[in-house]
Amino acid sequence: MTLTTPPRPLDVEALFPDLAAHRGTATRLHPRAGSPGAGDSHVGGPLLWPADEPWPTCDEPHEHSGPLLAVAQLYSRDVPDLPAGPDGCDLLQVFWCPFDRHGPTGHGMHVRLRWRRSAEVREALAEQPRATVVGFDGYVPNPCVLHPERVTEYPYIELLTGELGERVEEWEDAQEEAAYEEAADEEASDGEDEDSSAWPSYQSDLSIAPGWKAGGHAAWNVTGPGTMDCRGCGHGMELLLTIDTYEWRSDSTSWRPAQQAGAVPGTDSNRPTGVAVGNYGRLNIFACPEDPAHPHGFAMQ
Repeated sequence: MTLTTPPRPLDVEALFPDLAAHRGTATRLHPRAGSPGAGDSHVGGPLLWPADEPWPTCDEPHEHSGPLLAVAQLYSRDVPDLPAGPDGCDLLQVFWCPFDRHGPTGHGMHVRLRWRRSAEVREALAEQPRATVVGFDGYVPNPCVLHPERVTEYPYIELLTGELGERVEEWEDAQEEAAYEEAADEEASDGEDEDSSAWPSYQSDLSIAPGWKAGGHAAWNVTGPGTMDCRGCGHGMELLLTIDTYEWRSDSTSWRPAQQAGAVPGTDSNRPTGVAVGNYGRLNIFACPEDPAHPHGFAMQ
């Protein structure tokens, strides 16, 4: 199956030519239910894990201690915007603890990433550990195959500065006001709802793709833009991976794949992985572009 993002409802660079200097790409992963193997990029499937290497466990104290859950693995060959790994590594593996018992609050997630060179795995672990008890079902991913697709993105609206930022904000406000007035008129006339794409939004439709993705720009819709500097060297970090509860939401239906045009929020098509992070939001994972072996950064949105 091929999943493709429809063309954006407006040519944003025609509206704001200066945005061309900020254009970037991301790879939407489009996870969908399937039966992936250890040789595949996937969510929730078996990892290419060496038989002679200990499986990672959480180092925080828990009433029910056990192995970390295998969340996903991505091969560089499959994901164009996956940033390069350290020392020629071509496989990124993602784990997390199935309990919220971490950090200063005692309620934070514990995520661990592992880069490896896939060619060095001579014998893969056949029976991979599974947690017998989990603190939250939303930490247990459904097995999904990926349908990677490269898309164009632009920065989060609050990161656009100067005259460009002001013009985009003014346009965004005008679009929101027009959409609100149209909705009020329809309610007064008891008319049927019009397609929300009649008033596309920079924030929801023209800038940052929702869903699981590699690379691209980070959305900061909950906290506002944060500074993500590397703890190892102080260099500004870049988005490595976004783990999203939903592939699209009610305010971002323009990103719904063309092949699933009739799907609605709340169905398996927009939450195929079964994963829920934070308050059913998204987890942005950042990496240091100077040295990908440096500690990763995390921001829940």
